[in-house]
Amino acid sequence: MAPLNVCMVGTGEYTTGFVGGGMSGSDKKVGVVGLTLFDLRRRGKVGKLSMVGTSGNKFPAIREHLRKNIAEAYNNLDTSFDSFPSNKERDPEAYKKAIDALSPGDAITIFTPDPTHYPIALYAIERKIHVMITKPAVKLLKEHQHLLEEAKKHGVFVFIEHHKRFDPAYADARNRAVKGSLGEFNYFYSYMSQPKSQLETFKAWAGKESDISYYLNSHHVDVCESMVPDYRPTKVTGSASTGIATDLGCVPETEDTITLLVDWEKKDGSGRRATGVYTASWTAPQKAGVHSNQYFHFMGSKGEVRVDQAKRGYAVTEDESGLMWYNPFYMKYAPDEEGNFAGQGGYGYVSFEKFVDACQALKEGRVTLDDLDRRGLPTLKNTIATGAILEAGRISLDEGRSVEIVEKDGHWSLK
Repeated sequence: MAPLNVCMVGTGEYTTGFVGGGMSGSDKKVGVVGLTLFDLRRRGKVGKLSMVGTSGNKFPAIREHLRKNIAEAYNNLDTSFDSFPSNKERDPEAYKKAIDALSPGDAITIFTPDPTHYPIALYAIERKIHVMITKPAVKLLKEHQHLLEEAKKHGVFVFIEHHKRFDPAYADARNRAVKGSLGEFNYFYSYMSQPKSQLETFKAWAGKESDISYYLNSHHVDVCESMVPDYRPTKVTGSASTGIATDLGCVPETEDTITLLVDWEKKDGSGRRATGVYTASWTAPQKAGVHSNQYFHFMGSKGEVRVDQAKRGYAVTEDESGLMWYNPFYMKYAPDEEGNFAGQGGYGYVSFEKFVDACQALKEGRVTLDDLDRRGLPTLKNTIATGAILEAGRISLDEGRSVEIVEKDGHWSLK
């Protein structure tokens, strides 16, 4: 059977590495989505590729950026794609035309501002197109549940791009927790940050369309959810600091650092309770030596794990940049001995390959949606608690109160 065709929705940093008219200054200088899909096409796992944004006039510069920094870097790797809208057109709903050009069983990737995830995903699902959505899946719990219902109705696979699940250290910790060697869930603490320079890229939406908790806490809340399938969250209390982001020109609603305190209970009615504390910030020091500090501590009744994935034993010192700790385990950009892209083992790449493989298996009738949920992949069903926690945290901050999460017979609500 022919490989599936994929449309990339969104043209920004994570898709292309192209920001503000040039190459990103972050660790994603050539992006992740485009490069990974170009290589999956080289390997025969993906067919035709397309890309859609809102302004077609960006595409000539994006194509040149990809030619210079990907094609020339990796043995003339094919970076061609169909684009929507046309080069001189601006169309906020160009994604509809791009999705209409696909066939049932094809797929899209959504890497766009958070409020746009729901309408784009729903439009694709209704046309039987499989969907990958960057985290968070959506901002509202009701939207998450509606997409889940529609995906089941139309037989569509929806995968949330929580790539931290595939980080080898995180995956090993999750396996120990799920298999029971750490005992009953008791406490989880996480921290994730990025330097304040990132706010230059995020100013367009920070504090307006989303916040740092949706952006970064979503990683570790999902990791925690995946480690404790026998537990459910029951209450969320949010706290935030302010001042730095607004001093840098962000709107007054922009928080610097957000912490979510979450109560968990075991689903069997035994009365066992646990505590989760999740902190995220985008106002970390400029010269911290890492693009993202990220670590967590999980404590159970029989053991604990501590994972620090900021400094991975790979330190590089250069005159201009100083001391830096890099993360080639996420995306390995160095080519192999023949000059080809060689990052297939990076967990950023693995996340996409798992999505593509699952879509192809569904297309060929080798698996069902229920099979994929049981594999522990970050599907809509397997990330619903994360969605509930993130929205509850936002409500808690806005209204200055704790928010209860209620789950009954598979339906979730906030009070």
